Formats: sequence, structure tokens, C-alpha cells
Amino acid sequence: MNYKQVFSFITALFIFLLISLRIDAQDKVLKVACIGNSVTYGYGLKNRERECYPAQLQNLLGKGYIVKNFGHSGATLLKKGHNPYYKTPEFADAIGFKPDIAIIDLGLNDTDPRDWPDYHDEFEADYAWLIGAFKQSNPGVKIYICRLTPIFSGHPRFKSGTRDWYWQIQGLIPYISRTNHVSLIDLHQPFYARPDLFADNLHPDQEGAYIMATTIHQAISKNYGGLKLPEVFADNMVLQRNMPVPVSGTANTGNSIEVTFRKYRLTARADEYGHWRIILPAMLPGGPFSMTVKDNDTTIIFKNILIGDVWLCSGQSNMAFPLRSEADGDNEIKTAANNTAIRLYQLNLLKQTDSITWDTSTLAKVNRLKYFSGTWKESNTLSARDFSAIAYYFGEKINREAHVPIGLIQVAVGGSPIESWIDRYTMEHDPVLVDMLTNWRKSDFTMQWCRDRADINLKYSASGKQRHPYEPCYNYEAGIAPLTGFPVKGVLWYQGESNTHNTELYNRLFKAIVTSWRQKWGLDLPFYFVQLSGINRPSWPGFREMENKLQQQIPGVHMAVSMDMGDSLNVHYKQKKVVANRLALLALHYTYKKQITADGPAPLTVLHKGNSIIIVFKEQLTTGNHKPLTGFELINTKGERIAVVAFINKNNIYLKIPEGEDVKAIWYAMQPFTHANLVNNAGIPASTFRLLLNGNEKL
Repeated sequence: MNYKQVFSFITALFIFLLISLRIDAQDKVLKVACIGNSVTYGYGLKNRERECYPAQLQNLLGKGYIVKNFGHSGATLLKKGHNPYYKTPEFADAIGFKPDIAIIDLGLNDTDPRDWPDYHDEFEADYAWLIGAFKQSNPGVKIYICRLTPIFSGHPRFKSGTRDWYWQIQGLIPYISRTNHVSLIDLHQPFYARPDLFADNLHPDQEGAYIMATTIHQAISKNYGGLKLPEVFADNMVLQRNMPVPVSGTANTGNSIEVTFRKYRLTARADEYGHWRIILPAMLPGGPFSMTVKDNDTTIIFKNILIGDVWLCSGQSNMAFPLRSEADGDNEIKTAANNTAIRLYQLNLLKQTDSITWDTSTLAKVNRLKYFSGTWKESNTLSARDFSAIAYYFGEKINREAHVPIGLIQVAVGGSPIESWIDRYTMEHDPVLVDMLTNWRKSDFTMQWCRDRADINLKYSASGKQRHPYEPCYNYEAGIAPLTGFPVKGVLWYQGESNTHNTELYNRLFKAIVTSWRQKWGLDLPFYFVQLSGINRPSWPGFREMENKLQQQIPGVHMAVSMDMGDSLNVHYKQKKVVANRLALLALHYTYKKQITADGPAPLTVLHKGNSIIIVFKEQLTTGNHKPLTGFELINTKGERIAVVAFINKNNIYLKIPEGEDVKAIWYAMQPFTHANLVNNAGIPASTFRLLLNGNEKL
């Protein structure tokens, strides 16, 4: 064999070996071990071996992986727990498997009172030991530990300790991930708004197992579906002026994101979990502008953007009441609705909550929180006609008076109770509100009318956990949560009609929603709300009085009166412009610092002289219809209501006590449908109120 033949032989051998190595590398199958408790095992699934998350993960990963289920029902992570995982045969098998990838999801059973109270200080060390055991079995293993799937409030031990211990464990897991240099998968976030997937409040169903598998697959593959932003980012949007504006979303891990807006070009990189975030600096009002967001693969351009003030407008049907149905709405649509400085973002409903039965397709979409949809539009004769009359008139007046572009976000559901707009964590951690979350369709916490209407809508549902917009937390989870990363100027709120069965509970719920939304936005948002109107419903006067006190109890909360616009039989009065202008006056005074009269008259003190009562107010008084003053009653010591003649003298109201009556209180506008007509010189009406005659103390 000559030199050339030897060289050719060696070259051919080298190529053969190289190809063989490549084939071996391509044929290498990665071993994935799923370590956990009954959630990993697939407890409760009809076809566990095919439906459990490890089996579904195998389908997603494909032939290049072998996924094995090492879940053990009831296992604790704690070594001294009542059923420690490290003593199970599944642990020994998982170690012997020598996985290339290990997914550890343990901790739910450690919330047991036999475990956490005694051994919680050992949780970090025991988790580190478990991680070390898998690293020792295969030093090249890639380990992921998981934030826990939820335990919902219907769990029998929820309030007795599980709730609080669960959140302590959740807080430790990210720390354990960092200190042990392993990756983290969040199995909590995809499920916290999906109690429908957890029939027993602990174990996910087949769809839940698929979501688990998908979440883990994304973490392994680093594929999060490419560049995406929240739906509120769209053409024609308004960005909040004078505040830093976060632009955020998801992209495939490691992708570089670039946002170009005006003179700014800012970059970020999608993290291990696909998240990215860029903060635009606070900017002065103006526009229109364009924004470009791009990554390695995709470019998205948003056009016709304004910088101005954004107001979130929420509540039930009186907030949703459209401009086309308002008393002067048709004229407004024809003459003034074309205003490019006002932008409307109406979140339309998948189905109205009318007295109709929803089909199975609707039920499934509602469960998946696909209830709201919409996009930003310029205000014009088409977009304004179906938009909230209250919100539209408010925005038009603010735009005209403050000379700033206005964005209005309408997210309102007819008939919805306030608890449907509050986040789950807030309700779970309130000692009263937590009980509203369980079996709400049979609970006296929820108004009977709401429960009856939900029963009609959900007639075809076979699930005891079917979601509905009247359910506690639902409208927050489906409609409000996606907006919380989008800065707003403040909130307009018109709701309460579906909570008048329990005035005291509403007082607590209203304070909870204000606190909740302010925390979620990270801003001390002003809340401007509409008091309930006059109507022939017995509980409404006391409810209106409670609402009046709310603005005295919560800083930054102010109320517009609507009872003088009411209808004795119809909760949907048509004179929305009057009330919207009252809301605008409040905002112009308290938020925009205009020196105007924005509040109606409120009593300062009560003087009792002989058979006369004098109620002293701060400002000059008159009557709204230029007729004699009406609406006052006296309450005697027997609790009887006595009609009384009242008259105005500058800033005082004079009442004469009938002879022989022993009076203890004064009531104003305490009839369900009232003709009370006290206003100040700005024409703003006084609210329903009650006063004790002795001591100037309000009831």
C-alpha cells in the first residue's frame, strides 16, 4: 500500500468515526425524572397513566426523551414529615434512573399540621439534601424545582393553617432555587385563576395536567411562543403621561428585545422564564407616535399612540350603559363623538349575563378566562355609540377642561357583584371574605338574584366548579389582572346594585377592592364612584348612606350623587351625562387641582334650640328644582318617622319639632325613591345622611 493509499484509508476512517459520533450524539436520549407527590403521580385522573403530567410531557418532548413518573401520593419533602419522599421506593428508583433532567415538585403535603409546625426550619436543608442526592447520582443533571400548584380555599384545612404554611413554603422555594443553583418553574401562576381545574381543591384534572406539562416543556425547551405583549398594547392606545411606562411581555429565552419609541431605544433580554420588561421614562402629553417592539424573529409596530391620562372605568350595568341609550346620546354621537384626542378601549363580553342559557362552547371559554376582548379605537360616531355613557362624558369633559389626551378603558359586567372584581389573594387572606369563595352559588354572601341568574346561564354545565362573571374573583382574573401592568391615572367605579342585600359586607368589600387595586398597580389611585340612585327598593337608602361614609373613611375616594336622576322602577336611568359631569368635577378638583366646587353640601353641625333644629353647612344652599325644600324627616324616641317642614337660610337648614315630640335623629333622603332636593349654589346635590340630635354624632 503506497502513501496515497494509506492517507486515503486514514481519511476515510476518520470520516467514518466522525459520522458515527454524530449519529451517536443524535441518537442520545435524555432521561427526564418527574419527582413529586400525588399531583405528579396523577391522583384522581380517570386514565392516570396516559393523563398524568409526566405522560403528557413525554408527548410534548417526543422521541429524544424518556420521561418517567416518580410521583408518590402523600409524600412530604421534609425528612421528618409523616411520609417523607426520600424513604419511598420512587425515590430509590429515581436515583437509580440517573436522570439528565429532574423536575422536583414537592411541598404541598408539608402544609399538614403534623409536619410544618414542628419541622419547618428544616425545609431548606432537606430540599438542598434532595437536590444534592440527584446531583450525586448524575453530576451533569439539570434540576428544576417548582413553585407549588395552588391549594384552594375549599380544602378542609385551608383556614386552620394550610393557607399560611403554603405561602411560607412558596416564599422559600425561589430562595432555595437561587442558593442551590437550580432552575425554577412556576406552577402556581398558570393555575391560581383556574379553580375549575381542581375538583377537590388540590389535584388538577386532565386539562390541568396538560397545562403543567406545557409549562414544564416551555422551561426545558426555552420556547415560549415567540414575542408577545399584553392585549392592551395596540394601535390607538394612550400611554399614561408623567409616569414611567413599563413595556413587557414574553419571548423565547435569551432573545434580545428592542423597544423604540420617540427618541428612546431601549433593550432587554428574555429571561430563563421567557419574561422581559423595559421601562420607558415619564413623558409629557402629546402624539400621535409609533412604537416598534422587536426580537430576533419578530417585529411588532404600534401606530397612532397618544401620551395622556388613562382612566379605568369599571362596575356593572350602569357603567356599561351605552352612549346611544343615554338621554342626549344620539345628539352627542352626531355632533361631538369624533375626537381623536379621546381613545376608547372597550372590553366586550363573550356573552351577556342576560336571562339566557349559555352553550357548552361559551362555558369552556369562560372557564379559560376568555370572557373579555377588545382593542383601542379613536372616539368617533361608531366606536362611541356602544361605549359607556358615564365613561365617555367623563373623558370628554376632562379632555376639554384639562387639555390632555384621554384614554378610557371600559371593563364592566351587568349584574356583577363587587366580590367578582377583587383578587383571590386578598379575599383568601381576609377572615370574612375568604368564606365567600366556597360554594358561592349556594351562599348567602352572594345576592340571591346573582345566584339565580348564574344558575340560568350555567344550566348546561356539568361541573361544580364552572366559572361565571358573578363568581368571586372572576372579573378580576379575566378582566382586571391583564391591565395591572398598564399605568392609569385613576378609577371610575359604578357598582353596588348587586350587593344591596348586605350593606355591612359591602363596606368591607369596597375597602378591599380599593386596597387591592392600589397594591396591584403600585399606585395610590384615586377612586371616583357613583352613589346608587333612587328607586323603590327598601334597602337602598341605608346603602346610599353607607356609600356616603366610604368617602370619609378612605383617603382618595370621592362620590358622585345620582339619586336625583333616579327612576322609581328602573335602575337604568338615562341622564348619565349629569352624573358623569359630577364625576369629572371631582377629578378636576382632587386630581387636576382645579379650584372649583366638586362636592355636594354636607352637614357640619346640629344645633337644638327649644323646638327648633338648625343644621349648619359650609356653603350657601338652595334647591335643585327651585321648589320648597323637601326630603327631611325627624325620628322620635319611639323610632317613628315624622314629616317635617324645612327651609333654607343661607348656609343653614331650619326644622321645627312638632309639639309634644321627643326627637332623637334627623334623616335626609332616606326614602328608597326620594324627591329630596337640597343642593349648593353649584347645583351639586347633598347625599343621603342621618344625624343624631344629641352630640352631633352621625348614625
